[in-house]
Amino acid sequence: MKEIVLITGAGGMIARELAKKIENEYTVRFLTRKKKHDRDFEWDIQKGTIDESAFDQVSHIIHLAGANISEKRWTPERKKELISSRVDSAGLLLKTLKKKNIQLKSFISASGINYYGTVTTDKIYTENDPPGNDFLSEVVVLWEKAADDFKEQNLADRVVKIRTAVVLSKEDGALKKMGPTIQYGIGSALGSGKQYMPWIHIEDICSIYEAALKNPAMNEAYNAVSPQHTTNENLTKKIAEVMNKPLFMPNIPAFVLKLIFGELADALLEGSRASSQKIQDTGFQFKFPDLRKALEDLLILHRTK
Repeated sequence: MKEIVLITGAGGMIARELAKKIENEYTVRFLTRKKKHDRDFEWDIQKGTIDESAFDQVSHIIHLAGANISEKRWTPERKKELISSRVDSAGLLLKTLKKKNIQLKSFISASGINYYGTVTTDKIYTENDPPGNDFLSEVVVLWEKAADDFKEQNLADRVVKIRTAVVLSKEDGALKKMGPTIQYGIGSALGSGKQYMPWIHIEDICSIYEAALKNPAMNEAYNAVSPQHTTNENLTKKIAEVMNKPLFMPNIPAFVLKLIFGELADALLEGSRASSQKIQDTGFQFKFPDLRKALEDLLILHRTK
């Protein structure tokens, strides 16, 4: 009998691709705001309601739910939503497991590479480094604390936190936003362009979740980031090269981004490197460690698939 995996954040690109990857070996269920398929189960985080039948015989939960960090300006209300969508949703899962007296084999939670703070530095961060002191790092610290509660309250044998970099995918995310601007000749780097931009191919991030699911030795936090580092400017240039498009627009000035996005602009204008050594030490091998090959796969090869 297949083990049951319950995935939150059903509408996200990682959830969709991950489900395809593991559904032959596991029975996959989704928690979603509106049921569309037989394997969907409804929940409402704000109301604190959930279809408890989703938890019947569940062995693993992969918690991917969370409002998009870069979708809207960070008003006080939006900040609360960014935290609540991650922390309160985990709390609702925990409460339900307690009520149904279920102990998971694993609770695997999304997390963010912004754990280390939004700052540009030459330092390469590892999982042993402390968190930063800005809003995004605060979000991630609370997010991870909510995940750790499952282990501390004996509701999961182990907890794995995946500190995710910018995910490159043809379906959604940064590449979908940057690609069209470059296609139409208006693409450019942000600010100085020298800020590092940790990244990972969609296939590799899904493979890391699969590894966390299958490898009982994996515990605690892992940086889900490609071993090859790049800057915002270099990423922009590489996309243009792969698309065979010229780049002639000047960098977008920092003050313009701050006028448009407010505090959110800091997440676009700052960035540091993070080490992938810990996940590689588990035996994990990246399929797309090279940026150009990752972009070619997403921008060229997929056109004919």
